[in-house]
Amino acid sequence: MVLRGYVPTSEETLQTLAALRLQSLNSDFSTHAPFPRLDELFPPHVLHARLPAPRHRPPTKCRGARLRAGLLAGGLWGQTLAKQRAERDQRLRGRLREEGASTMAAIVEKWKLLQGMGRPEAMAAYVALVREWPGFGSTLFDVDLRVVRPRRGGGGGQPWQRAALTPLSPQSPVGAGPQRLWLGVGAKAISLYKPGEPEPLDSFCYGRISSFGASDSSTFRLSVEDRDLLFETSQVDEIAQLLNTYLASAGAQRPSLPQEPATSPPASDPTALPQGLCPAARPWQHQPPVGSFHS
Repeated sequence: MVLRGYVPTSEETLQTLAALRLQSLNSDFSTHAPFPRLDELFPPHVLHARLPAPRHRPPTKCRGARLRAGLLAGGLWGQTLAKQRAERDQRLRGRLREEGASTMAAIVEKWKLLQGMGRPEAMAAYVALVREWPGFGSTLFDVDLRVVRPRRGGGGGQPWQRAALTPLSPQSPVGAGPQRLWLGVGAKAISLYKPGEPEPLDSFCYGRISSFGASDSSTFRLSVEDRDLLFETSQVDEIAQLLNTYLASAGAQRPSLPQEPATSPPASDPTALPQGLCPAARPWQHQPPVGSFHS
């Protein structure tokens, strides 16, 4: 979860987590201790995010200029461009190695400060740090939020529309347009996160969810009070199965709907009334656990 980037936190905390992992694996620092690879301790995407973004040349508008560029690409100019790309890639790889070495050195310095900490204590401190994230314990799914549509009575057979997304709660609007999000399925609620953001955009207790199901093999539908949300994902079945498991364990009676045509929204269920709102989540403030440190 941490290495896949599903615990949004600072690089300092990620280095602390890596040091605690080393302490739990190898005990106190030693030059003879086996070192895991950096990608087994620290999220690789954090290092890649430090690299400069590639520069994109604006497209050539003139047809004649494009033709000349195409002809030149097959000759010396094309060879020059290939050489420049190879040199740029080599520089980026070198920069990535430098960033990796710098990060590993910072992790090792933090590891040295943990001398005397036992393996159980290191593991407890690691878990305590991760648990500070409000989404801890949820299963996160990568989804694209495509549609948010107000529910109007029984639906009236109105077709689905790709519309601007309306705020799902006054405190945390989702925004407008299709968005890549994390869908967090927990024991008590479903939450929506912007990738890398610690606080949810919105959370829905199961009492607010009237129905859910698959519109097709890659579209998951979630009906929340007066909203129908459509998510595009390759994990429709996994999300539905996990939701059914949590609802069954909670004794809730919220059956998922069968496959339905994507041309009409589901009919509202007059017996499925909202049962209260989720409490507002407190801002995530990092509190170092006992046994951790600052460099």
